[in-house]
Amino acid sequence: MDKRLIDILCCPVSKRPLRPLTATERDNLNGAIRAGSLDTVAGEKVTEAITEGLITTDGKLVYRVEDGIPVMLPEAGIGTTQLQGFTTESGLAQNP
Repeated sequence: MDKRLIDILCCPVSKRPLRPLTATERDNLNGAIRAGSLDTVAGEKVTEAITEGLITTDGKLVYRVEDGIPVMLPEAGIGTTQLQGFTTESGLAQNP
């Protein structure tokens, strides 16, 4: 995904900046998806694996990127607080 686009995007709910998901974060999310234990903010079960995503800089919300297009709908966000032990990579999720 184009870095210039990431630099101007922000979470539609919290207005926090976004950054790309790391491979470790993506793998953790996909493990929860396979286990059937991940819901969107709207309460819908997440069933498709995430190949690319954006996460708020505080590490609390993930937005899927499909075919290079960020899906920035508030109800489509995935809250990380529902994942026991989910931690963002050191130093990357600190407040800007």
